[in-house]
Amino acid sequence: MSYNTSAVGSGSRNTTRTFEFGRTHVVRPKGKHQTTIVWLHGLGDKGSSWSQILETLPLPNIKWICPTAPTRPVAIFGGFPCTAWFDVGDISEDAPDDLEGLDASATHVANLLSTEPADIKLGVGGFSMGAATALYSATCHILGQYGNGNLYPVNLSAVVGLSGWLPCSRTLRSQIERSEEAARRAASLPILLCHGSGDDVVAHKHGERSAQALSSAGFRNLTFRSYNGLGHYTIPEEMDEVCNWLTTRLGLDGSWS
Repeated sequence: MSYNTSAVGSGSRNTTRTFEFGRTHVVRPKGKHQTTIVWLHGLGDKGSSWSQILETLPLPNIKWICPTAPTRPVAIFGGFPCTAWFDVGDISEDAPDDLEGLDASATHVANLLSTEPADIKLGVGGFSMGAATALYSATCHILGQYGNGNLYPVNLSAVVGLSGWLPCSRTLRSQIERSEEAARRAASLPILLCHGSGDDVVAHKHGERSAQALSSAGFRNLTFRSYNGLGHYTIPEEMDEVCNWLTTRLGLDGSWS
């Protein structure tokens, strides 16, 4: 699936970028379908890597949708192309945000969720850059719109981010404070963030600061978990935490029919 986005550059000339998303892998629920979660992989990865992990989790009521990001030049790799949800040159609070890329990926996530049945709870999660995109989707849901002003069409019930960071953190609090509806949504949206203290790709401090930025912006239903010595990968203990948290927050009953 592809998206065309237009951006105004210097002067009056418009530039258009097309994002071609890769293959989407779906893990069907083994029991009664109660929730659908779009799960986003990390930089340079693909959806099939995580679909194989998610298929093994003891969560029979969840349908997992694992898309693959577009292949694009990435600044942090000197412009070398790889799968990426958006462009990134530096992981820090002061780095510029690729709003065009973030909006395209958040739109792709919302489109994947928008065709689910009305009685199904919806969520988004991810690892590393996928976690960053999931958190950006969460802020779009809270604000009711993407960064480009277009309406955000789906209602999220849970957000999970592993070893990630929060894009656009500098302006989030002021945006939410301008809207009572956004503040109400922020206060009620369940978010789980997990991060390893030994992460040498996305430093633990970025996960911690992201959690602090979300809390200060009014996200009261936020859980932040640190894992001593964990690097930039996941372990069974962390996935057990995800399973338990999703079961509790989404009211999953484990039923098979």
